[in-house]
Amino acid sequence: MGRSYAIVGTGAIGGFYGAWLQKIGLEVHFLLQRDYEHVRHHGLAISSISGDFTLPHVNAYNDVKNMPRCDVVLVALKTTQNHLLPHLLPPLVKEGGVVLMMQNGLGVEPEVAAIVGEAVEVLGGICFICSNKTSPGQIQHVDYGEVQLAAYGQDRQSVGITATMRQIGADFEQAGVPIQLLEDLWLCRWKKLVWNIPFNGLSVVLDATTDAIINDVYGRTMAEQLMREVVAGAAGYDLKIEESFIQKMLEHTVKMKPYRTSMKIDYDFHRPLEVEAIVGNPMRAAQKVGVPVPQIAMLYQQLKFLDTRYLDS
Repeated sequence: MGRSYAIVGTGAIGGFYGAWLQKIGLEVHFLLQRDYEHVRHHGLAISSISGDFTLPHVNAYNDVKNMPRCDVVLVALKTTQNHLLPHLLPPLVKEGGVVLMMQNGLGVEPEVAAIVGEAVEVLGGICFICSNKTSPGQIQHVDYGEVQLAAYGQDRQSVGITATMRQIGADFEQAGVPIQLLEDLWLCRWKKLVWNIPFNGLSVVLDATTDAIINDVYGRTMAEQLMREVVAGAAGYDLKIEESFIQKMLEHTVKMKPYRTSMKIDYDFHRPLEVEAIVGNPMRAAQKVGVPVPQIAMLYQQLKFLDTRYLDS
């Protein structure tokens, strides 16, 4: 018997990876909000560089009370909805099960560990993917797709590569998803922020896609300055991110297909922005250990201004 998965947040990330897991025959249950009726009747359609496919029938729910307890609960909600997790997670995850946090930003795993308790393992899933939900039940994957898995340990302690990580990693590999198992979740999170802070943040402030930012001398300079502040913030916690990693992220962005980031899409649709998880939490973490991050602080203030103003309009 394979592991059962509950997908909390069936959008660009949860819908995409959950669909691939169901495609290889695993038991997958999808929690939805606005798209529930459409997905219940029509399933999920994936348009992907790895191959298009449709799942005409999926286990769709709009209430967690109707879902079975699962071995793995994959959380792919926007972090702006994390206030719902104390209600959503306890009825879903089996004792001895796993919660896999596939969210952007810093600080999500400690909150979840406090909700589910010590009997449940908490993992971070860091996704390097360009994927968007284009309409109800329709997900378009345009580039990349790798997932990095790491286990959460209290007080930022590395707990190594666990048996559960290997099992979930094997499921993803079988589904054709590139997977890396890593030992230090805290380092993984900071490395993802090297890209996420500049390109999610600047895409909103500059009203631009990734290609427009990286191909402009001023846009690239701003992105690189922000990246260096993220690296300095990580160094404040004795986490070393090599100079070559900054160059790698810049080169990847040059080669990336033009992409409208998740934060830019949320802004365009007048939805709350993930400012705190992606920008605010890392900013405060850096400042806590005495690392000045003035560029990140300025970006944070700009995003908070725009977020509040747009939501009120």
